Amino acid sequence: MKGIVFTEFLEMTEDRFGADTVERIIEESALPSGAAYTTVGTYDHRELLRLVGQLSAATGLPVPTLVRTFGQHLFGRFTQAYPKFFNGVGSAFDFLGKIESYIHVEVRKLYPDAELPHFEYQYPGPGRMDMTYRSRCPFSDLAEGLILGCIEYFGQPIELARTNLDEGGGTAVRFSLTQRLPQR
Repeated sequence: MKGIVFTEFLEMTEDRFGADTVERIIEESALPSGAAYTTVGTYDHRELLRLVGQLSAATGLPVPTLVRTFGQHLFGRFTQAYPKFFNGVGSAFDFLGKIESYIHVEVRKLYPDAELPHFEYQYPGPGRMDMTYRSRCPFSDLAEGLILGCIEYFGQPIELARTNLDEGGGTAVRFSLTQRLPQR
């Protein structure tokens, strides 16, 4: 997993819970890397799982909630760091539909060793999109947070439903998005 994910997680944790909490979760996680993360480095995804687990213990918030919140935060940071990904994109559906064909292609140019999840798309009807997430890493909650961040960024009335495809393991999930019709 790329270091930018780790550095952003620690920044979000410091912003929301304070520097003391960051120091505490790093210390209690006993990380092989020592948490000496660089944005372009590559690290074992299990270190992030350890950090999130320790943050959950420190705050009393459930791990899935923390990871989804982080995903929303991360999407906001991506809009700032990579504005070209958003040029000419008018909706959440347009953006999300380009993850495999454009976003991940560009990410691989920047980070050739990045391990990215795979998305498959279906469009079961007007104003509907199903995204099937598959990854060797159990970060479907992160994907959900990123999707929620995208919906928020574009300010659209979209409902998101989730169906676990791997008995809750977090490596295979279908996200169903439905555009809500305007109230009359």
